[in-house]
Amino acid sequence: MSKVNPLVDASYVSFATFRKTGVQVATPVWCAGDGDDLFIFSDPEAGKVKRLRNSPRSKLAVCDVRGKVLGPWSDATAVIISDPALIARALAALRKKYGWQMRLLDMGSKVTGKFHRRTYIQVHIHDQ
Repeated sequence: MSKVNPLVDASYVSFATFRKTGVQVATPVWCAGDGDDLFIFSDPEAGKVKRLRNSPRSKLAVCDVRGKVLGPWSDATAVIISDPALIARALAALRKKYGWQMRLLDMGSKVTGKFHRRTYIQVHIHDQ
């Protein structure tokens, strides 16, 4: 990945996954970088997670909070991660980037029992 990648610094990223029919479905998400890796987290029952179980094909673009794409799309491969060390790395990257907002979200997730159910996604951008 290039050292100057707008996806790493963007507050929101449009994360597109693909249905079995090939139709693209995009969702605005938080995304944090660590080295050559980008990390996203989600509810395990979210559509994007279900679609990733069928295909790792994905795309990313800088967007606003509502999902309006503000830059070019980058083709990517995304995988659901289960390795505890990699999950810890993902969570650390997200906490470093989003600071108090991520910690507040973590606290709310712990109170509701959803924290340990989260799905973490590792994204590799092609041609970077």
